[in-house]
Amino acid sequence: MQFQITNEFIQQIEQLIVQRDGLAIKELLKDFHFADIAEILEELKSDEATYVVKLLESDITSDTLMELDEDVREKILDRLSPSEIAGELVEMDSDDAADVIGELDRDTQIQVIDKIDDDELAADLVELIGYDEKSAGGLMAKELVQVKETWTVAGCVREMRRQAKNVTRVHSIYVTDKEGKLKGRLSLKDLLTASEKAHISDVYIPKVDYVTVHTEGEEVAKIMKKYDLEAIPVVDEEGVLVGRITIDDMVDFIVDEAEKDYQLAAGITEEVEADDSIFRLTRARLPWLVLGLLGGLGSVFIMKYYDDAISEYAVLFFFAPLIAAMAGNVGVQSSAIIVQGLANDIIKGSLLNRLLKEVGLALINGIVLGGLVVLFGFIAGFDPKVTLSVAISILAVIIVAALVGTFVPIILDKRGIDPAIATGPFITTSNDIFGIFLFFYISKLILGF
Repeated sequence: MQFQITNEFIQQIEQLIVQRDGLAIKELLKDFHFADIAEILEELKSDEATYVVKLLESDITSDTLMELDEDVREKILDRLSPSEIAGELVEMDSDDAADVIGELDRDTQIQVIDKIDDDELAADLVELIGYDEKSAGGLMAKELVQVKETWTVAGCVREMRRQAKNVTRVHSIYVTDKEGKLKGRLSLKDLLTASEKAHISDVYIPKVDYVTVHTEGEEVAKIMKKYDLEAIPVVDEEGVLVGRITIDDMVDFIVDEAEKDYQLAAGITEEVEADDSIFRLTRARLPWLVLGLLGGLGSVFIMKYYDDAISEYAVLFFFAPLIAAMAGNVGVQSSAIIVQGLANDIIKGSLLNRLLKEVGLALINGIVLGGLVVLFGFIAGFDPKVTLSVAISILAVIIVAALVGTFVPIILDKRGIDPAIATGPFITTSNDIFGIFLFFYISKLILGF
């Protein structure tokens, strides 16, 4: 049964904290999963959560810290000494420890690393925080099982037992040469069935998928998805094996990127959460709202330019919101499909073929919707010329909006800009302006004002 937090339970924890009854708290939480403890900490005040973290054993709180929201974790870390933070990091996998230490300021990072007694871990952390956090180097963990191609099977098994003590899950066994360069992978079945005197070079599989430390995280995700990998080795510029990325870390990365893209598509310029400060939320949301305002003002100027036409054909005014809505909706639909295709790496082939496909699709949709407008105008008794103007405008607007929604994300992607930006206010606003302009221009040609 899934754990559910109740107000009564939180009040009980808070009361025990006030009483400084550490034994009772430890007894109360001893059978809880670290993810549940993280959920509890997020309901407490920062000083109360810090008290609990200091109270429990590091092998529990190290996992708990990684489950916390970043803002909550940051507030707790601010209340821990460098020695206490170092004690938590020692219990973590190197990639998680690097994530935590990367959230600290430079001076605190130096103090924490200086307090880590494990020189190898300290060196690993210095290496990991030096990589871009969205690269394979920034995502990888240093813990893995690595064997030499010159070893015998018997020696390999002994060494694997030693190395596996520091690895949470053994997804793969990687084979390297004496310089540490990745040569291949080792099948556990082949290892168990081979003679103890056989050398690893005789039984390992030379084909292995890998990435370099500078490979972008999104590219790593595509490779792991394509080949159904639970883990992928990471090598440096010389081909030396330096780490591995596991599927759980990749899922966390994908979720973070999806959340960022979702907010970007909604017109939010930086990652925020509902409980962030008003200032931060305003800073994230206001820029695109300003863009929307400017786009709306642009539409006003276009309509003002045709004010004589609106005076003569007042009914055009009532169709303007319909045209703008169709332009925005079609643009968002087209851009959403393209952005999804770019994310999944399926947007390939000739741009001309894609152009023809989008034009064909837009023509079909435009003819159907335009036909419905003509039918509506006939039933409502509108001037046939006005109805024809609206129908042709919808057809033209749908074609233009589809093309804009298709090619803007592709152009942004080629220029290294996140194409998710093209699925929100940017496309909606630009297509609104195009739509209003085309509507009145086409109406002018047909109605002759």
